[in-house]
Amino acid sequence: MELKNRIWMNGSLEWYAFLGENEVFLGSREVPYPLSEGDKWTNVYGDVFQVVDSEIVHLERVEPPQRYW
Repeated sequence: MELKNRIWMNGSLEWYAFLGENEVFLGSREVPYPLSEGDKWTNVYGDVFQVVDSEIVHLERVEPPQRYW
């Protein structure tokens, strides 16, 4: 599947993408790889993303997931 968004990973293994004109942090380990249609995840800040029609979309912002140390 070819994505319509431009995505990249930086040296800290964090995923970013352009969603429209905005550069957006997608997450790190929580981002499924390889991305497939219907994949959905929540990053550490509570932003929920999903792949819809070969495009990553920001669905909503929720309470950030509980982190266990």
